[in-house]
Amino acid sequence: MDVVNVTAGADTFTCNAYLALGDRPTLVDAGAMEGVVDVVSEHTDGLEAVVLTHQHGDHVAELDAVLDAYDAECYAYADHPRRTVAVEDGDVVEIGDESFEAVYSPGHADDHLAFVSGSTIFSGDVVVHDDGAFDYGSFGRTDMPGQSRERLIESIRTILDRLPAGVEHMYSGHGDEFHGDVRDVIETALGRAEQREPKYPDG
Repeated sequence: MDVVNVTAGADTFTCNAYLALGDRPTLVDAGAMEGVVDVVSEHTDGLEAVVLTHQHGDHVAELDAVLDAYDAECYAYADHPRRTVAVEDGDVVEIGDESFEAVYSPGHADDHLAFVSGSTIFSGDVVVHDDGAFDYGSFGRTDMPGQSRERLIESIRTILDRLPAGVEHMYSGHGDEFHGDVRDVIETALGRAEQREPKYPDG
């Protein structure tokens, strides 16, 4: 499956918004980069769905622009004025060329979902490969109101329990994509989260 980070060139703070091409072109998160619609249009003439990992501003600021430009379904866990399909834990969502299981994974956000197939995980912000805090295995921040490190730890454990053995592609909401032993990256992130130390001690 061909996956393009359509916000890679952003000058402003945004999540990574991923366009999964194939039988069902799907955007995983819309991001906050003005002009994301133009980048999507460089790769596909028809976007069939937008799938949200969660609804923090850096993931949904351009959602209206994307949905105004394309006749696409909007999949989300939590209510949203543009949501057309409610996604629950365990639901199957078609993204690109593959079927993904939605894994409810709160802690960083109460409405957080990760999406896992036999080869790939779109992990949102619950667990990432690298960021400003850690390389090779980091996790979403939990120091803001409404967030919980304990719930995030449980969510990472749940993802590991439901992660197929063959997953080799990890597309996270921030940092770089990763191709290789995804389970080891997530286990490393879990170990760091379980230490329960501040992610950004100087923040």
